[in-house]
Amino acid sequence: MFLANRLTQLRRRTLLMLLRAFQLALAALFLAGASYAQAQPPLNETLPVDQVRPGMQGYAYTIFAGDQVEKFDLEVIGVMPNFLGPKQSIILVQLKGPKVEHTGVVAGMSGSPVYIDGKLAGALSLKLGIFTKEPIAGVTPIADVLAGGFATGPVADSGSTSPEGMVSAALTGRAGIQGGAELRSIETPLIFSGFQPAAIQKFSEQLSGLGFLAAQGGTTAPRPDDAKLAPGDMAGMVLVQGDVSINSACTVTAIQGDKVFLCGHPFLNLGNVQLPMARSRVLTTLSSDLASTKIVNAGGSIGTITGDHLTAVSGTIGPAPTMIPMELTTKSPLGTKTVRVQMVNHPKLTPLLVGITAFNSITQNIVYGETTTLKMNAEIKLKGHAPVRIENTFAPSDALNPDSMPVAMSVMSTFMRLFNNAFEKVDVEDISVNVESVPGRQSFTIESAWLEKGEAAPGETLRLRVLLQPYRGTPRIEETSVRVPDQVLRGSTLRLMVSDADWMNRASRGFAAAGGPGGPEGLDPLIALINKERRNDRLYVGLFVPSPTMLWDDKELPNVPLSQINAVDGRPAPGSVQVLRESLASEVSVPMSGPVTGIISLNLPIR
Repeated sequence: MFLANRLTQLRRRTLLMLLRAFQLALAALFLAGASYAQAQPPLNETLPVDQVRPGMQGYAYTIFAGDQVEKFDLEVIGVMPNFLGPKQSIILVQLKGPKVEHTGVVAGMSGSPVYIDGKLAGALSLKLGIFTKEPIAGVTPIADVLAGGFATGPVADSGSTSPEGMVSAALTGRAGIQGGAELRSIETPLIFSGFQPAAIQKFSEQLSGLGFLAAQGGTTAPRPDDAKLAPGDMAGMVLVQGDVSINSACTVTAIQGDKVFLCGHPFLNLGNVQLPMARSRVLTTLSSDLASTKIVNAGGSIGTITGDHLTAVSGTIGPAPTMIPMELTTKSPLGTKTVRVQMVNHPKLTPLLVGITAFNSITQNIVYGETTTLKMNAEIKLKGHAPVRIENTFAPSDALNPDSMPVAMSVMSTFMRLFNNAFEKVDVEDISVNVESVPGRQSFTIESAWLEKGEAAPGETLRLRVLLQPYRGTPRIEETSVRVPDQVLRGSTLRLMVSDADWMNRASRGFAAAGGPGGPEGLDPLIALINKERRNDRLYVGLFVPSPTMLWDDKELPNVPLSQINAVDGRPAPGSVQVLRESLASEVSVPMSGPVTGIISLNLPIR
């Protein structure tokens, strides 16, 4: 009986000890959260840059792993007046503490709120040098952060570069002071999820030219607390989301109502924008003597990035803007696979995002294989305009570039032509790309061509034979017919051109096909011109007569009266008017199983 009572007392004592330990743990967590909240004064308790002095002590907040915002110390080295521009100073600080002395200034740390004498002084934004032994960083003063975040104006929709953009480009450029002692923006990681390194490397020139630090990461399911941001948390722009994703990630500096200030420097200095904003979750921090970086998973959308300026990226908590849906389907004898994503609608970003997403989606598809001929059919739906259609075939080559790269570059090039038009903003509603993979390298080179007769009469039809050389195959002859127009003058000489699509486009459209002078004056004519461009898996035969053709936008006006020709010929053409010395009287094409290259020109006397 005594033993039983003793056991009961021991159990009660153990339960009481466990309960007390649990209560202490809860209290510790509460106190930690309270101390973090209390350590960050309200946004109106700020320290002006003119009150900052060397030797002042401070601290900053960032995340090194998980969702835990951590504090690290710093000391003011001094102030650098007019560093970013006239009256835009930088506070130079030295970071202190075991973690930051081990990692140095970390990519993704930009925007970390900096407090000096207990007041919000600014955002960590710059780092000094590379391979440095001490973590020295630059801080954008809080007044400049808030001023950049509250910049107003129309949403940018052009590719022009502002003076502010040129300052940013100089700041983040690679050609700094010799020896690597320059202050440059802390890199903002561009997180690629679902992308292989090979896909990122193929576009490294474009990415590095924009100042991106490409990093691989993942995505996490949206959480109810994603939008509950605090200074020191991480967020960024959503560029692509879906089966694959591309997101930027930097640290939140301050929050005012539903307004969020982050980064402390520009992302791309795009100005006023409408881009989705998402929460970022840190897995860990990778320490490197060259470039330490945070390993990040992209979280759920929490609002809209509204500003990307010299001293801050800013946004609002709430609904995200509409994105462009894109569907890419790859078909081969192994089966069919489809990748679905959404991407931002922005003239500087969308063409590059389309190219890299298309390339990755094709090459990382299990039904895709190298040394195959790719038949591409794409459609771009535009609000208020006819859809843009692209059809081409791409054969593998002996170059080291992946065979799918020309497909991606073709779609990317078309987007650049659309977004670079000088007439109206492009509103893309949907993108669909279908790629069929056919085994083998199917391509043809034009070797020679001949007519059955050396001359012809008006209205006569002649047979034409073309000798084609397939890749590593037996030469073959294709036969077609050419009809001489009834109204051709006797005694004249016509030109018969046997060529690929590119040469025929140039001959019949002049410089307009190449995007030079004489291009279309309007988005609708540009769309019509793109849709009229010939396919590269055709053998084209064109009969040209020696009478001028006037090109006006997407329209071809053959046999224009001399009075009208003289009004524009030899003078700067009004608008998009262009005059060609020949007119395309007739055209035939022969479908082929792969791309055709080459050109043969024949003279045809008319008796």
